[in-house]
Amino acid sequence: MFAQSPITSFRRLAALAPLFLFAAAAFAQTSNIQGDVKGLDGKPVQGAQIKLDRTDIKQSFNVKTDKNGHFLYANLPTGMYTITVVVAGKEVAQVTGMRSRQGDNPPVVFDLAKQAEAAAAAAAGAGPAPGEAKQDVSMTKEQRAEYEKKLKEQEAAMAKDKALQDAFNAGMEAKNAKNYTVAVENFEKASTMAPTQHVVWAQLAESYISLGDSKNGAEQQASFEKGVAAYAKAVEIKVDDPNYHNNYALALAKDKKMDLAQAELTKAAQLDPPQAGKYYYNLGAVYVNTQQNDAAEGAFKKAIELDPNYADAYYQQALVLMNKVSLDKDGKMVAPPGTTEALQKYLALKPDGANAEGAKAILEQLGSTVQTSFERPGAAKGKQPANNQKKSK
Repeated sequence: MFAQSPITSFRRLAALAPLFLFAAAAFAQTSNIQGDVKGLDGKPVQGAQIKLDRTDIKQSFNVKTDKNGHFLYANLPTGMYTITVVVAGKEVAQVTGMRSRQGDNPPVVFDLAKQAEAAAAAAAGAGPAPGEAKQDVSMTKEQRAEYEKKLKEQEAAMAKDKALQDAFNAGMEAKNAKNYTVAVENFEKASTMAPTQHVVWAQLAESYISLGDSKNGAEQQASFEKGVAAYAKAVEIKVDDPNYHNNYALALAKDKKMDLAQAELTKAAQLDPPQAGKYYYNLGAVYVNTQQNDAAEGAFKKAIELDPNYADAYYQQALVLMNKVSLDKDGKMVAPPGTTEALQKYLALKPDGANAEGAKAILEQLGSTVQTSFERPGAAKGKQPANNQKKSK
């Protein structure tokens, strides 16, 4: 029967709207190293150069002391460091084999007067007896106890940091290799060690969602639910990140929680107005994938309103409108108003785009004019050559 053929042909051309997924931020551990430099006169040394040389990987950093003799270098990569004090071009003090931990580290104090005193005592034969541990003779018993306490805390923290980094790296390696079961195991382990690290929860969520995509039935549903729960934790910790709200929404959509998905995408758009068009495009895709065409039409329209050059939004809007196509008395397809305009706009913005051939085919089925060349934005206005358009047969 002729009345069914054009619509059936169109549906072969139409595809579900692709979901636009933002990548989560990369996980990186950084440390803050700070301390003080006191001169031979006991006063703070201003302008001393502090060299921080990483020894496990060849990297060097420099900072100078302020008027109070204090230095701070923030956001250093964690690792093993040698810290050297340079005054007037001369190296006057050094600490070797310091392993920096994530976050703040115990202050490193360089007291040049006490150092000179200790050196003089050692030269006079007052050094430690063979087999004894070398100690800072300037420390009181209480200071030594406090120092050793902090040292033990630092060692414990560094061990925890290493275990966390190892688990996270193993998770990322497995995720990149699409071994999602192993990725989940390692990110779960990392999440117990660092329950406030939003990136750990985000990577765990992505791994669960990807694992669910490879499953069916109850196993798939269970993975999706765990992915949603993990993303909820990431959003709770980093509530101002629009990308997390976006990805959380897409996870909710897969778990068929459409109202919550819409709310999260709306939050993403509010937090990141320049990208709002993409978030509303995602919302349209969510509606398309759940056969809510009227709602999808409104979302794509909003995406275009926010970003008038968003080519894919025009194409998807046209596909949604084509679901309302009707047939006239001669069996010719009649599309709702705005359909051909949306397709032509897509072709104007993306003449060589992935959906260009599909857009042209639909236009031809509708008996509409198909442009074969377009002016680029900013091009000089002029009369179109007669052969720039062709009428479909």
